[in-house]
Amino acid sequence: MLGTKFGAIWGADGSWSIRGDAAYVRTACEASLRRLGVERIDLYYLHTPDPAVPVDESVGAMAELVTAGMVGHLGLSNVSAAELRAGHAVHPIAAVQPAWSLVSREVEAELVPACVELGVAVVPYSPQGAGQLAGDPAPGYEAVWEVARRRGVRSGQVALAWAQQRAEVWGLPVIPIPGTTSVAHLEENVAALDIVLDVDELAALSS
Repeated sequence: MLGTKFGAIWGADGSWSIRGDAAYVRTACEASLRRLGVERIDLYYLHTPDPAVPVDESVGAMAELVTAGMVGHLGLSNVSAAELRAGHAVHPIAAVQPAWSLVSREVEAELVPACVELGVAVVPYSPQGAGQLAGDPAPGYEAVWEVARRRGVRSGQVALAWAQQRAEVWGLPVIPIPGTTSVAHLEENVAALDIVLDVDELAALSS
């Protein structure tokens, strides 16, 4: 499945801005199709809501891409529960992409419950805490390294296994997308799929 985002516009000086207006939605999609060399994007995300455009308007424009056959499903990234509901009311949202890890659990308060209610998959980015859980022990998260030591695996794999098992905890699809910088890193991340944390380990990590 091919997924990509639109909405973040980077300047030559490294600055960036957000656009989610209807005219830009179609222009951005057409440009992505050309660059990717495909006729259809399976999952098209709004990178971040445009503060100048209501999210339901952005989703309305994205829905036109589905009707045109340019996009298969719609996704939202970095949204609140209220924004998810507003967008979903216009067109079904297949997935949301928030930061979600042992060091970033704010989404569990409102966004994840909304996803459960609406049947929306969660695709967590930075499931290893943007690297915080994959290097030296982070203060307050020593349990991650202790579990890794006992299992003979790396701390980043434990963090990734925890994120993956949120699917069972919440009863919804969870597909973490860890950063991958090498083939060895890719293999390590894939191997984390075989790690099933037990009740005691989950309790230790979550505390």
